[in-house]
Amino acid sequence: MNNEHHQSMQMRIRGLELLSAEGWELEPAGGSTGEAYIARHGKKKIFVKRNSSPFLAVLSAEGIVPKLLWTKRLENGDVITAQEWVNGRELSTRDMNQPKVAQMLSKIHLSSELLDMFKRMGNEPLTPTIIVEEFYEKLRQIESPPPLFMETVEYLERYEQEVYYPQPVVCHGDMNHNNWMINQQNQLFLIDWDAAIVADPALDLGFVLYEYIPRNNWEKWLEAYGISYSFYLRRRMHWYVVQDTLRNAIYYWMNQSNQKQEWQMTKLGRLLHEERI
Repeated sequence: MNNEHHQSMQMRIRGLELLSAEGWELEPAGGSTGEAYIARHGKKKIFVKRNSSPFLAVLSAEGIVPKLLWTKRLENGDVITAQEWVNGRELSTRDMNQPKVAQMLSKIHLSSELLDMFKRMGNEPLTPTIIVEEFYEKLRQIESPPPLFMETVEYLERYEQEVYYPQPVVCHGDMNHNNWMINQQNQLFLIDWDAAIVADPALDLGFVLYEYIPRNNWEKWLEAYGISYSFYLRRRMHWYVVQDTLRNAIYYWMNQSNQKQEWQMTKLGRLLHEERI
């Protein structure tokens, strides 16, 4: 570990000394934010995170995330939360086809408690119009963007009114199979709520179906979720998958990650071609 990385980690752990003083041993739990830790004390083991989702208590109460044990506010204003450790595993890509995944996602999207809390926090719905405006602004900041980027934004703009959905819900925003956990009692959890947003449920549904579910099983999976497959739903899901792919392609383009950017560009071209068929 180089000095810079070590100092960065020490800065993040600073403020968690109260756990160390109580005999807990901390180690990074991974993740993109670097704010999550595994805390051990003898045979006890908990998951600790700094500045986790502000509606973690609601998620815990509804059994969507592992049980919230306690919350503590530090002198610097940061909030530390501790949750039960899940003795289990992440879902595999094949596991995402299970009805229980669809049923859990439906439970989340139908939660009025989550939606009310999000609204009280001042979160406005992410609409297609806002997304298109954000992309145009982003492209203005890029010198000589690939023509496919503008072609994609024009596609998104062309259908933004057609895909508008008037009943937004709380979406998780990161349906990667690694964020789904199942414990030894076969209880399912959806973790890592840092990307949660109020939006069309098709934002979550599109990622799951396009990424993990065979096309010939879409209707059955959606039946478990609680809705029927329709052209309107397919259009919305496709639109949100396109915008997500464009977002990733722009990110990799700006960070000069050539291999990942090329893969996203290929995927983007395929999605746009699919829409013309």
